[in-house]
Amino acid sequence: MKKKKIDFDRYEGLYPPEKSIKSVPFVEPTAFDLSVWETYDELAQLLLDKHKDYGPKNIAESPGGPLNGLRVRMHDKLARINNLIDKKREPENESLEDSFKDMANYAIIGLLVLRGKWDSD
Repeated sequence: MKKKKIDFDRYEGLYPPEKSIKSVPFVEPTAFDLSVWETYDELAQLLLDKHKDYGPKNIAESPGGPLNGLRVRMHDKLARINNLIDKKREPENESLEDSFKDMANYAIIGLLVLRGKWDSD
């Protein structure tokens, strides 16, 4: 497997210095480490792209509030995933991978909402 260099500088300033990735002694990343970072990068780009299409109000102005709206979306995705896996069916419209990506990004949006960092404009 070809080793990729992770650009940790792009994450600088997101966390307090004591929690910065740069505060940890350098250890050569494993293939798993690289896969995790690549997946996070892919999810981040997907979230940012979808946010441009949907805008912030689909979450911020959800009936019952943002967390309730996320809970409903996550429940629907999980029900879909369970149905496909339990019935051993192939999806016709959206892959299981897409469903899991959406679930992961809903969790990230939930963290942004809880931290008061969800875009509301």
